[in-house]
Amino acid sequence: MAKKDPTVKTNAARILDAADVHYELREYVVDEDDLSAPRVAEKIGMPPEQVFKTLVARGDRTGVLMACIPGNAELDLKAIAAASGNKKVDLVAVKEVLGLTGYIRGGVSPVGTRKPYPFYLDETAILWDVISVSAGVRGCQMLVDPADLTRITGAQHCAIAK
Repeated sequence: MAKKDPTVKTNAARILDAADVHYELREYVVDEDDLSAPRVAEKIGMPPEQVFKTLVARGDRTGVLMACIPGNAELDLKAIAAASGNKKVDLVAVKEVLGLTGYIRGGVSPVGTRKPYPFYLDETAILWDVISVSAGVRGCQMLVDPADLTRITGAQHCAIAK
């Protein structure tokens, strides 16, 4: 059964609860000057390659998509384009993220977006028993089994990080 945390209950956490997915929430103090995934990893006591950041992008053929990669990596735009059936993919502007996902920069969760977008999870996620992703707000991460995350989001696993 999912761990209950009375201080934070995000939409993403509620979705995992409803799907009977085990997860753990880890809260941390937000540094508005450094929202980077390596900094978040440090604050929650995990290696950056196990803390995944969720990025919102737009393909020239398929439109909006989401990619989740290790915190110490960059999104390989050519690889995500190939994996998603696009010729070209670019990250969306920060000002578009909230309207597209319902989440703010630094708090984009792969679970519970405003609309379901195609979701691509870097293949290194399966190397871990659990990975950390945003719980949908700055200052809170969800630790979840990558297999459960894949099932809930319909993720496609591919090599999209560099």
